[in-house]
Amino acid sequence: MKFLVSALFCSLLIFTGCSGQRGEQKDNGQSLKTHLQVGLVFSVGGRGDKSFNDSAYNGLELARKKHGIKYTYLEPQGEGGDRESALRQMATDPDVALVIGVGLLFSDDISRIAAEFPDKKFVCIDYAAQPNVTIPSNLQGIVFEEKKGSYLAGALAGLVTKTKTVGFIGGMESSVIKKFETGFIKGVHAIDPDIRVISGYIGMTGSAFSNPSRGRELALGQYGRGADIVYEAAGASGLGVIEAARERKALVICTDRDQEPDAPGFVLSSMTKAVDRAVLKTVENVLDGGFKGGRVAVFGLADRYTDYVYNEKNASLVGIKNHDQLESIRKKIIAGEIVVDDSTIGQ
Repeated sequence: MKFLVSALFCSLLIFTGCSGQRGEQKDNGQSLKTHLQVGLVFSVGGRGDKSFNDSAYNGLELARKKHGIKYTYLEPQGEGGDRESALRQMATDPDVALVIGVGLLFSDDISRIAAEFPDKKFVCIDYAAQPNVTIPSNLQGIVFEEKKGSYLAGALAGLVTKTKTVGFIGGMESSVIKKFETGFIKGVHAIDPDIRVISGYIGMTGSAFSNPSRGRELALGQYGRGADIVYEAAGASGLGVIEAARERKALVICTDRDQEPDAPGFVLSSMTKAVDRAVLKTVENVLDGGFKGGRVAVFGLADRYTDYVYNEKNASLVGIKNHDQLESIRKKIIAGEIVVDDSTIGQ
């Protein structure tokens, strides 16, 4: 459903086509009626990106099935310039108690709107906290350890590459996506400092996350320069990188969700961020009174909210010895024996 200017038409769409069911469920034999309604605003690319947005939507579905909550959502158009009005529409809806913005682009807008609506609860996924700025007490930021997860992706690429050249493609050149790049490069060079890493970004605005054709173009260029593995952190634009890997019969490491079904045999792994589980956990915290605003909650490697995919479908590509080494690295990161700091790498 696209975000429409007409408030009347939006209301009709919101309260019919994209709502879960409100009702009763059984909990240990007791009837539990829930009235929680969640309003979610997607990032650029919207539903169907097979990545970040779809994972957030899946979290709402998990919460609906498990707890009977009701939800509604909106999809900003184009580069997402109307995200503030979408958030405001959710905040002014008297039935919506929890408003979720999906993506770092919401950080400033949701902070401002949360301050205007102190009786509502707000959550921002991939929240970019501003230095010396107090987070509103009714807003919780959610971040993942994408830099550490990307370090593991880089280590995997370093272990598997045969050409000693690998690539990185980011969506919007931003502080969050820089963490993916920096972690990946550090992981590659931890295995072999002589491996060449080719980096590229799709753009400087939110539309960079919804440009698969540009993603494909960049990836074909990197494969053409000798990369046999490309790591993408580009939202829906990553679908173009996957297509390029399939065309060149090369390997790709995907992001956010397991994207192996999109290119079986060519997806080496995916660095996953369990946005769905984080959304479910946040809803549960609201339901049980455990929601804590004014802070940023970290969902990391220790509980595998940030992780990498290793299963029967990619085991032959990864190799059991490489998997064992990755698990050893993962444990050392968690224990603090390997420090993946917050510095960034210049372009």
